[in-house]
Amino acid sequence: MLNINDITVRLGGRTIIDHATAKLPPRGRIGLIGRNGAGKSTLIRVIAGMLEPDTGSVDMPRGARLGYIAQEAPSGSGTPIETVLAADVERASLMAELETCEDHAHIAEIHERLITIDAHSAPARAARILVGLGFDEEAQNRPLDSFSGGWKMRVALASLLFSAPDLLLLDEPSNHLDLEAVLWLEDFLISYPATILLVSHERDFLNNVVDHILHLGQGKLTLYPGGYDAFERQRAERQEQLASARAKQQAEREKLQDYVARNSARASTAKQAQSRAKALARMQPIAELLDDPTLSFDFPDPDELRPPLITLDMAAVGYSEEPVLKRLNLRIDPDDRIALLGRNGNGKTTLARLLAAQLKPMDGAMNATGKMRVGYFTQYQVEELDRDETPLQHMTIQMKGASPGAVRGQLGRFGFSGDKATTVVGKLSGGERARLALALITRDAPHMLILDEPTNHLDVDAREALIQALNAYGGAVIVVSHDRHMLETTADRLVLVDGGTAKDFDGSIEDYIAFVLAKDPTGAKGEGKSETKGINKKDQRRAAAEARERGAEMRKKAKQAEAELEKLQAERSAIDLASFDPKSATPALAKLTMTELMKRRGEVGKKIEAAEAAWLEANEALEDLAG
Repeated sequence: MLNINDITVRLGGRTIIDHATAKLPPRGRIGLIGRNGAGKSTLIRVIAGMLEPDTGSVDMPRGARLGYIAQEAPSGSGTPIETVLAADVERASLMAELETCEDHAHIAEIHERLITIDAHSAPARAARILVGLGFDEEAQNRPLDSFSGGWKMRVALASLLFSAPDLLLLDEPSNHLDLEAVLWLEDFLISYPATILLVSHERDFLNNVVDHILHLGQGKLTLYPGGYDAFERQRAERQEQLASARAKQQAEREKLQDYVARNSARASTAKQAQSRAKALARMQPIAELLDDPTLSFDFPDPDELRPPLITLDMAAVGYSEEPVLKRLNLRIDPDDRIALLGRNGNGKTTLARLLAAQLKPMDGAMNATGKMRVGYFTQYQVEELDRDETPLQHMTIQMKGASPGAVRGQLGRFGFSGDKATTVVGKLSGGERARLALALITRDAPHMLILDEPTNHLDVDAREALIQALNAYGGAVIVVSHDRHMLETTADRLVLVDGGTAKDFDGSIEDYIAFVLAKDPTGAKGEGKSETKGINKKDQRRAAAEARERGAEMRKKAKQAEAELEKLQAERSAIDLASFDPKSATPALAKLTMTELMKRRGEVGKKIEAAEAAWLEANEALEDLAG
């Protein structure tokens, strides 16, 4: 399907791709991987015809359609559904021609062609793709300019998938998606009927989608069968083989050098020595699979603080008069490793900003120990780094008053030593800039790290290094990420942000994925809405009366449970206040030891769980009654 023939690409005087060759299988799903800066995006642009190679060529079957997302997201007053439908150029052209054509014979030809390309099902297909990527019916019909850049890129991805090219080129397609949309995209690509070449650094995504790995390293391409795990096994075997071959070659080199040194001066053996010297000169060193020595994350451990770090009691948070999240009841301790789950737009970033003290609660209470330091990472920090300044300059400004050794020490923890510390940010890769942002936010050894999509610019090996560093870190960690492997290996507590609140999710990442996949992606509640059809009016009135009676009963139970919840949560707040500041405790609580306070808090916590369960049960029953 696609042949890459001995291509070389030089940019800015540096060779990015060096005589690379690969033959991709037809209808293959190929994952293109490599270290940050290896040239993956450059190769994609060459294949897409956006960049001419210095040498070599890329061959595709004649007439094959190629699809690639442009760098600029769509914009304007058009809607997502209109934009996606317009991506099928032939259908759009035929529909436009149909509006003005007056030749009945040609109108018939247009209709015949529209039937052939299944044009009449196009709106439904486009809507399904948009729903999968997180656009409900209302969002599908809003102007593009009402969306953020990330959501516009989702529209661009939907348009590309809808156009169904023969070769689908995807460069980090999951970067603007939440976990739910990634799961949908994964399922879509698994059943895609043509060739896919995608750049991704997500281990699970690659394992589940691709059947070949195309590795780009040191300018060369190597094709491996299987997913990412299979590639790692094969690469490890290759490294062992190369190490063995290098050792064998070195032994041969030393043997030749010894012979030449001992026999060059003797007339009887000078000719043989000269011959071996020529053989030595012709001996090409076996290339070593190099690891990046600057691939480093090392978070400084904070000093100890008594738990809890933060408690939220019936807190609400938002950006205007109407809160985004309400009824927040969370406790965060120094040893917590929390993953925030939920669709983009549900409020994960809002909750993160509340915990980072960038937003204040609009209602309820938030208690945090005054000595706590928080390190908060977002993609905006990576984008806002001054491209003309060096990591050393950035860190010197942030660590004002610190010694040069302390500044360089913090940079060294994240791989910025030597020349890297004095390289301007504009010349750093995306992964290096992300590491610099992490170095900056951890300069004062925070007690809690809040990381909002920290892996977007990191390759697979860098993600593994970050995971290891987080697992070795001594403070609390709160992560928002669509990378399942990272969530599985760093989080032991899941919090689901959904329905205008946030609650602990009882289960594993696998359980959450099963929970997501079990949902109807179209948002339909089932096919039983016409169950009363055929029932006579008397029975319908009786059923309606019973429903009203049960509704009143459930509303009463919900109200009682809510009142009990408020009472119990006030009691828990008083206990937490006594833990934070014994002088402010009520007389009854002031008499208790810390152990007794924690025991009392545990008992109240169990009562709160029971009251919440009763409240949820009543409200779910009310929702069911509402249809």
